[in-house]
Amino acid sequence: MENKILLTEQEIPRFYYNIMADMPNKPLPPLHPGTKQPITPDLLEPLFPRDLILQEVSTERYIEIPREVREIYAKYRPSPLFRARGLEKMLDTPARIYYKYEGVSPAGSHKPNTAIAQAFYSYVSGAKRIVTETGAGQWGTALAYACQKFGLECEVYMVRVSYDQKPYRKIMMNTFDASVYPSPSDRTEFGRRVLAENPDSSGSLGIAISEAIERALQDPQAHYALGSVLNHVLLHQTIIGQEAIIQMEKAGDQPDIVVAPFGGGSNFAGIAFPFLHKNFSEKQNIRCIAVEPTSCPKLTRGEFRYDFGDTAGMTPLLPMYTLGHDFMPPSIHAGGLRYHGAGVLVSQLLKDGLIDAVAKDQASCFKAGLDFIKAEGIIPAPEATHAIATVIDEAMKCKEEGTEKTILFNLCGHGYFDMASYESYLSGELKDATISNEEISQSIASTNELQPQ
Repeated sequence: MENKILLTEQEIPRFYYNIMADMPNKPLPPLHPGTKQPITPDLLEPLFPRDLILQEVSTERYIEIPREVREIYAKYRPSPLFRARGLEKMLDTPARIYYKYEGVSPAGSHKPNTAIAQAFYSYVSGAKRIVTETGAGQWGTALAYACQKFGLECEVYMVRVSYDQKPYRKIMMNTFDASVYPSPSDRTEFGRRVLAENPDSSGSLGIAISEAIERALQDPQAHYALGSVLNHVLLHQTIIGQEAIIQMEKAGDQPDIVVAPFGGGSNFAGIAFPFLHKNFSEKQNIRCIAVEPTSCPKLTRGEFRYDFGDTAGMTPLLPMYTLGHDFMPPSIHAGGLRYHGAGVLVSQLLKDGLIDAVAKDQASCFKAGLDFIKAEGIIPAPEATHAIATVIDEAMKCKEEGTEKTILFNLCGHGYFDMASYESYLSGELKDATISNEEISQSIASTNELQPQ
């Protein structure tokens, strides 16, 4: 069998898969932070186009992908599926390992799958620009690319530590005509407040989200876009898993285990949700594992409760696993995973025991990334190394147990703009961060007053 499994352009999915239709327990509703009552769609209209709001609350199983969106997808989709024979040989494992490679997109990651859709819906609604945040820069790059396709202006607030660590991500956004600012910035009231308290703040996704929302609310011609967490964002990413199902069938195989990195949920949902549909509809038993960093462990050490999606408290209250919206993650290189909360859909699935979550430290992930580079010849983004580390663990269990499981993971993007992080690891300068139970408890306690009575 070929190591590379391709699809034709005609096999690009025509519909997004909405897991809300199949979940045994529907998520709790988002709440208005003042009244603690469920929010209504009209409250979101200052930020999002109506089409996305309808997708956010939809319970339809399949939602059609607009023709204009599919035409742009066709520039890089379907993305290839590879059999990782080099890694299998290196590990001497009986496991069969496959990876879906999303680094072939113009942004070098899976993020354009939702960026293109969000830019399209903002364009048809009459918006002139989109404001957003970005952690490692992959989402900002994807939205900059998508906005350029539809003639929209793009304003990006990039978490300061990544802004400093990954200058070429910023430059790539600039080449797509986006304006990029380090967050916290002096361009917003909230950013100035954060800087007044801590002029050396490394920033966080929560802070950057607050800045982007503040800017969007001040501009009647602007929309806000989020790269993860929200239901419609996870929805758009399900084209990854839908393609992977067809590719695995062409390979004559089916995964026993599906693995993806976890920041807010788009990466994991993109590949896992369509396979969870097989669990729901066909009584399959495919294990889906979300992998987060030990330095930002909302799934494995956080609590399920209502919390803000941003640091300033400008979003609705979301029912999710959280470390508290004030939690300040350490400055790890996997900037896309430095988020305090988990998407509502993923949180409910974890609460119901339908998915698993593990946490990996930074050093072991980079070691796994280097092993993958030597075995497969692709440099993975730091976020993707979290999945690779878990895949290696599962493959070694197969070796110890003498079992022949099939493992599929999402190689969500390349790391060609992340070489400084690999240099830090190779030089021995990369340090792991330890988060105490007391720190987590204090941060989560700050959300006590947000809980409905």
